Amino acid sequence: MNCRRCGTPIRKPGDYCLTCHTANSDAVVVEFSPERAELTILDDDAVVGRTTITTRPEDDEELTHVQLRNFAGRVADEIRRKRPETVYAAGARDPLRETRAQIHHEFYRVPDGGLDGDAARDTADGDDPESDVVRWVLDRRGDRALEVVETPPRDKIGGSHSTLIGDRKGRRAVQTVAEHPHVKKIVPGPIDAGGTGSRTGLRAKATRAGTNGNVRLLLRDGSSVQENRIVTTARDRETGERVRDDLNEALRDAELQDE
Repeated sequence: MNCRRCGTPIRKPGDYCLTCHTANSDAVVVEFSPERAELTILDDDAVVGRTTITTRPEDDEELTHVQLRNFAGRVADEIRRKRPETVYAAGARDPLRETRAQIHHEFYRVPDGGLDGDAARDTADGDDPESDVVRWVLDRRGDRALEVVETPPRDKIGGSHSTLIGDRKGRRAVQTVAEHPHVKKIVPGPIDAGGTGSRTGLRAKATRAGTNGNVRLLLRDGSSVQENRIVTTARDRETGERVRDDLNEALRDAELQDE
């Protein structure tokens, strides 16, 4: 494949051209399993390339931490050579999380199952060679383009209430949410001390999006409950739900939410 701008040969389809500094792809879809990662390279709505990265645990055992980190590192290196605007990922959680930690691209997790039921059946009945996950991304990419907030996370937090429950963990939950690129502001709410007791320490959850795309961050610590308003760049409930999914995944990664 040659660079679409200057015609210089590039090593792999979709690679960034170092001669004229042009991106030849704008998104990468990664489907993880414990043994491999399938990468599909997209440019607008076209598939421009595919790459498979495999790993094999020693003696058919689970991946050690070092093996997992190295596997994710190879996936991250492949993504970096494309310099995409966005990465979409689905599948096995451990390599997905480790890869996400190693890159700095806008990153979305595709919900388990990929396509909705009707779309999945269409794929099974037709001749489309794309996986459910790639189809899900292609169907939704145009709707997913939301404004990215450049405000530093610490400047997104404000309001009449400044106290957060859960001490350090409560602050970490709010910081995790504030780091999301589509969160504009977090407004801490009053603390209700009459909730049901939690035996697992602080738990955090982003609740269902409203019609305006905004969500709530619910913090529980012991018998205390705090509901914090999250203002997002989503424009409606559907896009707000996608932001909510991302936030809950980030909270699970931070071990602030049950699996």
